[in-house]
Amino acid sequence: MSQPIIKIENLKRDFKMGEETVHALRGINLTIEKGEFVTIMGTSGSGKSTLLNILGCLDQPSSGTYELDGVLVKNLSKNQLAEIRNTKIGFVFQSYNLLARTSALENVELPLLYNPKVSASERKERAVNALKKVGLESRMDHVPSQLSGGQQQRVAIARALVNHPVILLADEATGNLDTRTSYDVMNIFQELNEQGITIGFVTHEEDIALFSKRTVVLRDGLIKSDTPVTNRLNAVEELKKLPVPKD
Repeated sequence: MSQPIIKIENLKRDFKMGEETVHALRGINLTIEKGEFVTIMGTSGSGKSTLLNILGCLDQPSSGTYELDGVLVKNLSKNQLAEIRNTKIGFVFQSYNLLARTSALENVELPLLYNPKVSASERKERAVNALKKVGLESRMDHVPSQLSGGQQQRVAIARALVNHPVILLADEATGNLDTRTSYDVMNIFQELNEQGITIGFVTHEEDIALFSKRTVVLRDGLIKSDTPVTNRLNAVEELKKLPVPKD
């Protein structure tokens, strides 16, 4: 059996707020296998943002262990953490985080600029392929202001894919989108998952969670439930049920 992409044991994270200690995570145990599509849910204060920051190597736990693709993250240097973020993790954010005056193609190429092993020609080829995967091959030369919100998020997903990460981490990736566009974006995530890409998706929207294969619910810094999605939605079928938008 292959090693899991994510393995967490007794993970805790404490923060000092003046003289008070806030226990954001109180002992999390979590494993995500290769090819899974896991949604992480929880109300404000549940610990899901803290957990996501640790999964993305943006923060370190107070105690416990976190292994990403077989690498023990604890005690890595800042440079090593930066390399892991750039090579093993693809981030997709709620606010897209695209450069405003830069084309879709150049936005997607951006993470590869920090990889000395990738030539300029390979960088462009990988960016083009990533944009094709999200259905934006006809919009490569467009800047963000020429793209809809859903198209901008597709560019962001392509950018997250371009380094061939071991996992995509999405933080409320449909939070700024209407229902139809949200489902359209979830169709992209479902297609990518079918291609074998591992996905960790943070959301507070219950209908969005139903597009994944497994839901982890946090409450008060602990895992309240960890269950497979038995009534999973298919994004293509759900899009057919929505009213056709009028021009």
